[in-house]
Amino acid sequence: MEHNEIDIKNGIKLHKIQTDKFKTNLIAVMLTTKLERESVTKNALIPAILRRGTAKLNTQEEINKKLEEMYGASFDCGLDKTGDNQVLKFYIETVNDEFLPQDAENMLKTSLENIFDIVLNPYLESNCFKKEYVEQEKENLKQIIEGKIDNKARYSLDRCIEEMYKNKPYGLYKYGYIEDLNNINEKNLYEHYIKLVNQCKIDIFVSGILGDKIEDIIKENENIQKLKERNPEYIMPEINAKIAEQENVIQESMDVNQGKLIIGLDLDLENEDLKYDAMIYNSILGGSANSKLFQNVREKESLAYTASSSYYRFKNNIFINCGIEIENFDKALEIIKQQVEDMKNGDFTDEEVENAKQGIIAAIKSIDDEQDTEITYFFSQELSTNKLGIEEYMDRISQINKQNVIDIANKVSINTIYFLKN
Repeated sequence: MEHNEIDIKNGIKLHKIQTDKFKTNLIAVMLTTKLERESVTKNALIPAILRRGTAKLNTQEEINKKLEEMYGASFDCGLDKTGDNQVLKFYIETVNDEFLPQDAENMLKTSLENIFDIVLNPYLESNCFKKEYVEQEKENLKQIIEGKIDNKARYSLDRCIEEMYKNKPYGLYKYGYIEDLNNINEKNLYEHYIKLVNQCKIDIFVSGILGDKIEDIIKENENIQKLKERNPEYIMPEINAKIAEQENVIQESMDVNQGKLIIGLDLDLENEDLKYDAMIYNSILGGSANSKLFQNVREKESLAYTASSSYYRFKNNIFINCGIEIENFDKALEIIKQQVEDMKNGDFTDEEVENAKQGIIAAIKSIDDEQDTEITYFFSQELSTNKLGIEEYMDRISQINKQNVIDIANKVSINTIYFLKN
């Protein structure tokens, strides 16, 4: 696998991932913009509107028919929250030209043309989005927002983040807010879309067996040519002092059979390079089946159905996630806090450090097993201040020792404890 970056225009970048492991090409277009309260709901609507039709293919049915003609190509789109950014994602996967008849059209070129049409050349009526599409997708988005309560574990995590980042961009829900929908119409949504595509950071990823002409194909595309140069409006992660002054405890009641306990930890890292040490810390604390949380909270004390932790490196937070019997809240919290303290005191072995390192290195080695995983990795590097190639990444992990992990443990503080009960 070989990864190269090429600037198409200022703020618009091509990422070529040359690999012969697959019979398909995967193309992704990422639009990255700042998370802001006034635009978060509009941004969440846009992928759903764009997939409904283009200037050339006016309906979703026509798009699907075109994809079928492209030897069963597939298209998908979505939305992410990455640090203080909202990311609109569009994917198209097609058979690589090497595995098609010689007289077939250039499928890579056709795929690029179609994904650029979907993202940059939408179907319009009276110089704005089609009213019917907007109203239908507003209703669909309303159902998504209302449905966030259905997944109690995800809901609890979102609520913990919302409390930790109250009145800050990262506290925003990525799909936006129902109260915004009434004020969105086909005209102001289209106006916002035009502003977005001319100001956001655009990354184009192409993974597969690629020829030398891909850069020219993209630069000559009429939709790309229409795009303006820009100084993209997005947020790179910053290293800030993060020491919680006191624990914020939030308890909420809902009709649940099982309590959901989320604990948000702050990591006070003075430089971005320490994020790799934090990955090992998280793995030992709760990131694996042999972790302290799993072994002590779930297995030894039988206090939790689930007990794990995840590291959010773009915000320097670790979130501990436990599903517990509601009456076990105090005891479970006590034991979880003890694991955090034990890590500070070095109550773990060199073997645990090595096992954590090997587990993470094995995951890094598997990055090129899936094309979408490759793209996700290189996109995350694009939003990092110190980019690492895969070999450098593994080398950095391999250098971490027990004292490095103890140092990280002593930079950890509890910010928010969120408990969902009945």
